[in-house]
This record gives sequence, C-alpha cells and structure tokens, in this order.
Amino acid sequence: MRKPLDYYLSLKYPVLLVAEPEGGYTALHPDLEGCVSVGETLEEALANLEEARRLWLETAYEHGDEIPLPSKRP
Repeated sequence: MRKPLDYYLSLKYPVLLVAEPEGGYTALHPDLEGCVSVGETLEEALANLEEARRLWLETAYEHGDEIPLPSKRP
C-alpha cells in the first residue's frame, strides 16, 4: 500500500550545492531526477529547491510514479 503524500514531503533528501563561476548557486536533490533550482544566494537557491522538491513530489505522487527514498549520502 502506498504511503500518503505527507510522508514523502516529510523526508529529508540530500542536497548538492554548486557555486557557479559566473555567480549564484545551483542546488539539486540527486535522488530526485531533474529536481534542480538556482539562486543568486545560497538561501535563495535552497528556498527555490524546497519549492521544486514539493512540486516534484506532488507531481510524481499524482501520476503514480515511484518516489525514491532518500539515499544516505554524506
């Protein structure tokens, strides 16, 4: 049986942050394919990534796609 959407939204996924040479940051969740965001500051990149994560999970859930559990990345 599938867990409720709130379960997946409560999970803590690893984050990869990349400082871009031209300025700003790229933030992504390696476990959630295509879940990427950018921002001029770390705070903005992380806030944008949180919104992208929520939308990624909601869309996957609504379409019945498999949602991966967070990996144990350092």
